[in-house]
Amino acid sequence: MYGVYDRDGILRFVNSDREACLDYAELFGLNSTQFCLMNFVENVNKENDINLDLNLVESNN
Repeated sequence: MYGVYDRDGILRFVNSDREACLDYAELFGLNSTQFCLMNFVENVNKENDINLDLNLVESNN
C-alpha cells in the first residue's frame, strides 16, 4: 500500500500500486519536490493491520 503526501503533509492518494501513485502525482502536475511517496506495508508489521475504511472517520462539520 502506497500513499502520496503533498508537501504540507496531507495524504492525497492511496493505492496498492506504486506506479498508480506516481501517475496521480503526474496527472496533477506534482514534481518530486512537491510530494512524498510512502510505502505503508514496509512500515507496519503483519500483526498491526492498517484500516483505511473512510466510514470510521467522523466529520468535524
